[in-house]
Amino acid sequence: MKKSVELQVNKGEMLPLMEEFYTIQGEGYHKGTAAYFIRIGGCDVGCHWCDVKESWNADLHPTTKTVKIVENAKKYSDTIVVTGGEPLMWDMTLLTDQLKEKGLQVHIETSGAYKLTGTWDWICLSPKKMKLPTKEVYDKANELKVIVYNKDDFRFAEEQAAKVNKDCILYLQPEWSKRDKVVPEIVDYVMANPKWKVSLQTHKYLNIP
Repeated sequence: MKKSVELQVNKGEMLPLMEEFYTIQGEGYHKGTAAYFIRIGGCDVGCHWCDVKESWNADLHPTTKTVKIVENAKKYSDTIVVTGGEPLMWDMTLLTDQLKEKGLQVHIETSGAYKLTGTWDWICLSPKKMKLPTKEVYDKANELKVIVYNKDDFRFAEEQAAKVNKDCILYLQPEWSKRDKVVPEIVDYVMANPKWKVSLQTHKYLNIP
């Protein structure tokens, strides 16, 4: 990466953009909502079941001017979802400031493992055992989404639920490749522990991005 580009990335003036697309939000509280997704490259959390591992290496994705990303986003939807990768590896301040200036609702999907930057209307926290969230993200999360791959993830989910704020909505979501096995377990768990809700990757059932 050229030094001049690196400086712009460090300031948030440019970001490694993996992809951007208009679709239906498939998961969590806002499922069913039309939204424009901005997928930022770069992640070192390393979930073995990640379904976008191609996002991990930021160097593979073109550094794109933030102002251009915003101009594209405003054409499609009032709701913008910033995801990754792990978007908080980068400074989100300029991106969210510019999106908010356009009057857009700005959401983030994050593991919470890095410093919280940017101004968000909705924070979906999806914590990972390998690299836990910061206290600030726990305090500000609007929804907690724990991916269930095996039975130990229920224990992990309760640990995480104890750390978020009292207004945070709690979701358990089956890992896609294990859904046939874990969905019945999640259903039983939620019925026994109704503070939790079930989240499904409905976009995969609908065969949309």
